[in-house]
Amino acid sequence: MRAKAVVIGVALAIAALTSGCQQVLQSGLPDPQLTERDKKMMALAEPDEWRIPTVRKLVEYHTAEKPGTIIVDTGPRNLYYVMPGNKAIEYRVATGAEAYGWTGRAAVGAMKEWPTWMPTASIMERWPEFKAYIAHGPLEGRWDNPLGARALYLFQGNRDTLYRIHGTNEPSEIGQAVSSGCIRMRDMDVIDLYNRVHIGTPVVVK
Repeated sequence: MRAKAVVIGVALAIAALTSGCQQVLQSGLPDPQLTERDKKMMALAEPDEWRIPTVRKLVEYHTAEKPGTIIVDTGPRNLYYVMPGNKAIEYRVATGAEAYGWTGRAAVGAMKEWPTWMPTASIMERWPEFKAYIAHGPLEGRWDNPLGARALYLFQGNRDTLYRIHGTNEPSEIGQAVSSGCIRMRDMDVIDLYNRVHIGTPVVVK
C-alpha cells in the first residue's frame, strides 16, 4: 500500500512539472461564511451555480506584487488574490469581450453586498432595450441581478473607472470573454474574495 502511494505521488509530481501549470497546493477551498440574506438569495440561484464544480484553489504563485493584491490575468481568465509565501488563491473569471476589456492598475474604492444595477450609458448605447431603465430605475440587489452577490468598484485615485469585479447571474459563462468589460466571478467566489479585501486593496488587470 505504501509503495502504491509513493508511485501515485511521483506520478502526480511529474504531471505537475510537465503540464506547464502551477502546482495546486489545495483545491476545493471551503465555501465562505454566508449571511442570512446570502443564504436566502443563494437558495434561488441558477442551478448552474451548484452544478458547475468549484475550482477555487490555493496555488504556487510568484509575483513582485505584495500580499493582499488582486491580480486579474485576462489571458487565461484567472483572478489571483496574492497570499504570503509565494501563494495565491486562484479563481476563474469571465472578462470583457474583445474591445470592451480594460487593463491597468486601480484600487478598490467601494464595496457593496447585493448591489443594485443600473446600465451604463455605453451599455444603453450598444443595447437600446436597456434604455427602459432610465424610467425603471436601478435593478434591486438580488440573485438575478447582473452584479450578483458582491461588487468591488475599481477607482484610480478619486475617479471611478466604471469597471467592477462582481458576481454574476450567469455562472455558466465563467471562463469566457463575454462581459461588457467588467470582471465577473461566481457568487460564492466573489463572496469569498469580498471577505478578504478592503477599501484600498490594489488591483492589477493585465
